[in-house]
Amino acid sequence: MFDQAIVMLDFETTGLSPAMGDRITEVAALRIVGGEIVDRYVSLVNCGVRIPSFITGLTGITQAMVNSAPPVGEVVPQLLDFIGSDALSAHNASFDEKFLRAEAEQLDLTPRHQSLVCSLKLSRRVFPELSSYKLGDLSRSLGIRFGGNAHRAEADAEVAAKVLIHIGRHLRSHHGIGQVDTDLLVSVNKLAAAKVPQFLKKRAGQ
Repeated sequence: MFDQAIVMLDFETTGLSPAMGDRITEVAALRIVGGEIVDRYVSLVNCGVRIPSFITGLTGITQAMVNSAPPVGEVVPQLLDFIGSDALSAHNASFDEKFLRAEAEQLDLTPRHQSLVCSLKLSRRVFPELSSYKLGDLSRSLGIRFGGNAHRAEADAEVAAKVLIHIGRHLRSHHGIGQVDTDLLVSVNKLAAAKVPQFLKKRAGQ
């Protein structure tokens, strides 16, 4: 399972939209190979911006922590090198990818990941009976415990990685999928939920 590396990414940010001037404050990227987390890149980020008080209340990340953190011009190139051309995943992947691309663009850099897997969309399609797919609710439903503080990048990325690994194991044990790879996950991501059972049945029969 997951013979091809997948990097689980999580950003903490000053807001919801880089188009509105929001920036990253913390990053965690965890590389998954063979159903295990094998490497990680974690850092606070100094983007030279003010941290809103509600963000400090939510994440615990203070202005002082960010002011003393490595500058964005150091962190983002290191992050892009860490990800390389591996597949990228995140819980609500479009959110994290738009920040990754926005921060890279400011430095005239381009992310090189080959594909994007959303663990939120996957969870909705593979576990359609659940009432909530927020990371905290989802992890509790699947019996996955947070190992740190929610709304901090490393803790969130670690739980999201465990959710992705759980999905992979579920696809093997409950649907008979022998080879769980990035292409399969991307395909499930793109399907309407109603079409997923038939797709998995057909895939298991191949």
